[in-house]
Amino acid sequence: MLPSQALLPAVVFALTALQALASDTFIAAVYEHAVILPEPTEEPVSPEDALALMNKNMDVLEEAIKEAAQKGAHIIVTPEDGIYGWRFTRESIYPYLEDIPDPVVNWVPCTDPSRFGAAPVQERLSCMARNNSIYVVANIGDKKPCDSSDPKCPGDGRYQYNTDVVFDPQGKLVARYHKYNLFRSETQFNYPKEPEAVTFETPFGKFGIFTCFDILFYEPAVVLVSKMQVDTLLFLTAWMNVLPFLTAVEFHSAWAMGMRVNLLSANTHNTSMAMTGDGLFTPQGPVSYHYDSATEEGRLLLAELSTHPRLSPTYPPAINWSLYATSIKKFPGENDTFSGAVRKDMFTFTELRHKAGNYTVCQGDLCCHLVYQMSNKRKDEVYVLGAFDGLHGSLIKYHWQICTLLKCLSTNLSTCGQPVETAQTKFEMFSLSGTFGTSYVFPEVLYSGVQLAPGEFEVLRDGRLKSKHGTSKPLITATLFGRLYKKDLPHPLRTSP
Repeated sequence: MLPSQALLPAVVFALTALQALASDTFIAAVYEHAVILPEPTEEPVSPEDALALMNKNMDVLEEAIKEAAQKGAHIIVTPEDGIYGWRFTRESIYPYLEDIPDPVVNWVPCTDPSRFGAAPVQERLSCMARNNSIYVVANIGDKKPCDSSDPKCPGDGRYQYNTDVVFDPQGKLVARYHKYNLFRSETQFNYPKEPEAVTFETPFGKFGIFTCFDILFYEPAVVLVSKMQVDTLLFLTAWMNVLPFLTAVEFHSAWAMGMRVNLLSANTHNTSMAMTGDGLFTPQGPVSYHYDSATEEGRLLLAELSTHPRLSPTYPPAINWSLYATSIKKFPGENDTFSGAVRKDMFTFTELRHKAGNYTVCQGDLCCHLVYQMSNKRKDEVYVLGAFDGLHGSLIKYHWQICTLLKCLSTNLSTCGQPVETAQTKFEMFSLSGTFGTSYVFPEVLYSGVQLAPGEFEVLRDGRLKSKHGTSKPLITATLFGRLYKKDLPHPLRTSP
């Protein structure tokens, strides 16, 4: 006798789980979504109008989810702001919010939609997961009432949270995460009282989840890896690309390599705000990524990843990021230095004046060392070695240590540090290292056209970032990006939950 229609999702899920348990790999998907945005308004729209907009975005997401499931994906991650966009005040976002319960309630919104009040968005996401037998990860807004007994209760009597949710292939809510590190423009949301380290188990590994700006801080991003020992991190983001170090694909890939973990990064797509770039990143580098600043189209990526990367024979060893650099004296060579701004951070630079050389440049406690050989020394392109050791940020200040081999915008040294997307110079070799005061260092290599360099560089156990066989494409930057979390200043805005 064939199973009834009601039992089919459970049967399919059970078979999928058995297949995943028998494998050392799983298929993951991320979707870069060109979000349909609301009209800017300071006044709240009706709940019906809010839901109509969200359904338009969920129509697009549902097609991506169906396609991913048909291609065998076990899990799909969709981006931050992917269902309602941005352009909100605290008041105008309210119609878009739902009450999202703690997953311990064991709830399947698809089959019991009114258990916690009206929840049409959660119901639809749950049904997408259930009907396609796939884990669905999405970003929505949570609302929680409070009263005068809570001294930190906002004046409107509610907390509002930027929230990630995960539904399993049966449609059950299995994870809820409230974003802890809000970006400066997210005034419509509150900070959680404490950072949340949210994890959940699947037949294909242990997962953690966090959102966008969180990736630059110790909690919860590093905690999930170092203390919770997750296998894979789900990263929902609305990332605005900032050259030369903080384009989505380069930094997210570098973070996965530096933390030695899988990172499933799903970005929103909006070229007017420089939002693009998502990917499936591993400890060994990118498996699949996408960067498109020319069109307004979304993109689905799929790839097969290791279920437990730490158990893989190719899992990279731990790196002592300062071992090589602290063992040598300053290299000989021309050490004339000058200051240059990367955005508002004042770097110490030295120009690479020859086709090959050994250079050192220092700032604060950081000395950066470079050995290099260009394929040819062009007169119309200038490269520098740069160091930065200090606090970054205008309001929220956090400590960076950066060593970088960097192409300048023009031959005028005052342009060094300004955004550059194209280059013509290739390198026969480079080796970059630094006297880092942290074990959290993220290696980046970015080629002309904002392209990554998978398999073309390596990090030695003594902390040297080296090209393997030269660069196959012209180089924009090779960077070691370090974070000294212990030197971050107290957060000035986290005064209310």
